[in-house]
Amino acid sequence: MCKKHCTLIFILFLFFSNFLFSGKGLANDINEARQLVEKARITLENFYSAEQMENFRTLAKKAKGFFIAPQVLKGAFFFGASGGSGVFIAKDPKTGKFSYPAFYTLGEASFGLQIGGESAEVVMIVFSEKGLSALLSSSVKLGADVAIAIGPVGAGIDASSANLSADIVSFSRTKGLYGGLSLEGAFIKTRNDWNKAYYEREVTPMDIIIKNKVQNIHANPLIEIAQKITAEK
Repeated sequence: MCKKHCTLIFILFLFFSNFLFSGKGLANDINEARQLVEKARITLENFYSAEQMENFRTLAKKAKGFFIAPQVLKGAFFFGASGGSGVFIAKDPKTGKFSYPAFYTLGEASFGLQIGGESAEVVMIVFSEKGLSALLSSSVKLGADVAIAIGPVGAGIDASSANLSADIVSFSRTKGLYGGLSLEGAFIKTRNDWNKAYYEREVTPMDIIIKNKVQNIHANPLIEIAQKITAEK
C-alpha cells in the first residue's frame, strides 16, 4: 500500500513540477522577447541618429528589411564562439508598412585567438528578395546562402562604396565605436520558442512577416522608427 501511495505521490510531483517549471520558462521567454524588441528599437534608433552613420541612413532608405541584434557576444577563447539574439522586420512592397518582428538566434564559430570578451550591436540591412527569402527560412548561413558585405562608416566615405550587389549589408558598434564587423560564415536560425511566447501561438517567420497573421502592439515603437528611417527623402 505504501509503495502505491509513494508512487502516486511521485507521479503527481513530477506532473506539477513540470507544469510549474514550464510556466516559469514561458514567462521568461516572454520577458526576454519583450526586452529584445525594446533593445532592438534603441539600437536601430542609435544607428540612425549617430553623426558618423550618414551612409547607414542613405542605404537604409532602400531597405527591404532590417535584422537587429542588440548584443552579439564574442567569447575570450582560443576557439571562440560568437552569438546573440535578434529580430527581423520586413517592409511590405505594396503598403510600405513594416511587419511585426520575428525572433532569431545569430551565431558564429570562429577560429583564432580572441583577446578578451567583446560585445557588439549589429544591424543588417536586407536589400534583395533573396536575402528576404533566406531570412524567412528556418536557417541561413551568411556568405554561403546569401552574400553579405560590411557597410561603409565614417566621414569622407561615400555610400556608393558599399557592395550593393550583396543581399545584405551589415553595420556594427563595439565599445561605442561604429564600424565593420565581419559576419561571413555566421548563421541565423529561427527562435520558435520566443515567436510562440511573444505572439501566444505557434507561428513561423512567414506567418509573422508575410502573412501578417499576428500582432503585438508592444513592437509598435520599433516599427515606427523603421518607417521613419525608410520614409525620409
